[in-house]
Amino acid sequence: MSRKTKLIVTLGPATEKAETIGELIDGGVNVFRLNMSHAKHEWAALMTKHVRQESSKRGLHIAVLFDLTGPSIRTGDVVKNYELKEGDKVEFRKEGTEPTIPISTTVNYPGMMQDVSEGNILVVDNGALLMHIDRTADDRIICDVRTPGTMGSRRHINLPGVRLNLPALTEKDHKDLALAVECGADYIAGSFVRDAAHVRELREAMEALEGEAQIVAKIEDQEAVRNIDAIIQSADVIMIARGDLGIEVDFEDLPILQRRIVKRCHELGTRVIVATQLLESMITNPTPTRAEVTDVMNAAYEEADALMLSGETSVGRYPLRCVDALVRISARIERSGGHGFGAAVILRDERQKTARAAVTLADSLPDARLVVLTRRGVLANHIALMRPRTGSFFAFTPKDGVCRKLSLTRGIRAFQMGFSSNIEETIGRATEQLRAENLVRPGTPIVIVSDILSDHFAANSILLHHA
Repeated sequence: MSRKTKLIVTLGPATEKAETIGELIDGGVNVFRLNMSHAKHEWAALMTKHVRQESSKRGLHIAVLFDLTGPSIRTGDVVKNYELKEGDKVEFRKEGTEPTIPISTTVNYPGMMQDVSEGNILVVDNGALLMHIDRTADDRIICDVRTPGTMGSRRHINLPGVRLNLPALTEKDHKDLALAVECGADYIAGSFVRDAAHVRELREAMEALEGEAQIVAKIEDQEAVRNIDAIIQSADVIMIARGDLGIEVDFEDLPILQRRIVKRCHELGTRVIVATQLLESMITNPTPTRAEVTDVMNAAYEEADALMLSGETSVGRYPLRCVDALVRISARIERSGGHGFGAAVILRDERQKTARAAVTLADSLPDARLVVLTRRGVLANHIALMRPRTGSFFAFTPKDGVCRKLSLTRGIRAFQMGFSSNIEETIGRATEQLRAENLVRPGTPIVIVSDILSDHFAANSILLHHA
């Protein structure tokens, strides 16, 4: 692989055709995200089908990520948009109550009035409007507008620093989760995860439906940051969702938090995604700003497993150009090296220590290949977290689903292959596959590491083989 950083794109009206999905795969996309905040069930099922079909045509293992809406707070419907001026008073009230001032709207979370206090800041529409909470009552709050702007229907509300007593999963989330399991989702993302208990609740709900997806925890507020270690250890993947997180924290702190979370994910052995506004200007423009290039470069330099696009590919004018930009930027910075957080991985068990030894050996041999034989993908993920320098890192597994789940893991290419009871035969078939793909030459050193048991190969073993 010439590029180690994996790419996630969000499907939407701009990219919903099967042909376009195929073109995105050809361009380098590894995972497709379905945003259930906007997706209808029939559409999400159709998109999953398109991804599976286009992947199969190309003999590739491309994953599908269902991103649940989560317990977000939104304004109600308004007859027409409010044009707000600094100093205007705005009322937010429980559904079913009557307005007491001219500018008034409902909110979908009745507990908000008990969670907030006078003096708190209320942010509407992802930072477009800032308000100060002046008065609170049992069924409504009155806010003072601090920045002018437009407030329409169903706008998102943030309350930076406020502990909200929202449920981990809403009724809508449970319905969307059932669809994700029915569609065979590879990843399911929980929005507004605030602690490890929320991750466990999502996983238990998914397993109760007999789903096998891996869980992505989205870090979007200050409470999640405070509980970051526990969340990292409970989830399969962390997503640094910089949209809401950037509203919840001071903007000058956001890059520092991003780097700390990426590093901590490395240390604790969990994959990490950097998301939101990577190429925001390319929703309407054909080229990225220089600041966006630098932002993408930083995430790739931090050696995040994956970068994610949202509106850029769901509704933007140039989805294919966006993917090309991510490929070019990430591949270029990878050639200059990375931050080296892989050296800080905390080795807690024998499997992780085996992974470290395999990476050390592969990195010490000129032009070596690194091959993992794995049934569940766990060892492959451990090795990837060590960030091996070789660009030729491959996993072989009998299961198509494991291949897809490895599509989000940095630097690894997965092949589906059944294992023989004879380990020499398994290694020989893997080597033949790599030769057929022109990935090895005769005599190429191959470091083979395995967590499978056989008569001649113990679990967590390393073997040096030559093609």
